[in-house]
Amino acid sequence: MAHTYSHLFNLPTTGLRFFTVYGPWGRPDMALFLFTKAITQGKPIQVFNNGNMVRDFTYIDDIIEGVTRVIDSPPSQSSLGGTRGGLSLYAIYNIGNSAPVPLIEFINAIEHHLGKTAIKEFLPMQPGDVPRTEADVTDLVEKLGYKPNTPVSVGIGEFIKWYKQYFKPDSYRV
Repeated sequence: MAHTYSHLFNLPTTGLRFFTVYGPWGRPDMALFLFTKAITQGKPIQVFNNGNMVRDFTYIDDIIEGVTRVIDSPPSQSSLGGTRGGLSLYAIYNIGNSAPVPLIEFINAIEHHLGKTAIKEFLPMQPGDVPRTEADVTDLVEKLGYKPNTPVSVGIGEFIKWYKQYFKPDSYRV
């Protein structure tokens, strides 16, 4: 889309791909929110593909830093993408931790930071889902000098701190 828009309108554009973003103020329909809420309430969590999923979880602060660097560096070198009149009109960057984590390890980190064990309901793969995601951040590193690096254990710890402050034990709003 970035290439097409740049080609049609002769306007530099940048496309971004985010990989499994998580953290405070995140979407309440994502696994981290759903798992945390269920575990704190003593309810079971649904673990698809019998837990054999791997995701490239990316902490929100790493996403923000990546976006900031992209905003400050619009496409201008021919090595970034297609060219027209000597100007590179588009760039595409993956913003991900590039360190995939098994879903069970993700759940273990939530349990650790909550101090509670999850009741796990293991289920088969959902239609349309993929067993593994992984970000190739080579362009982000080489062209913008940035590599997201927040470990899942640290990011989940920050999320759990926020969650406990924001959602009081008897007044869940999620």
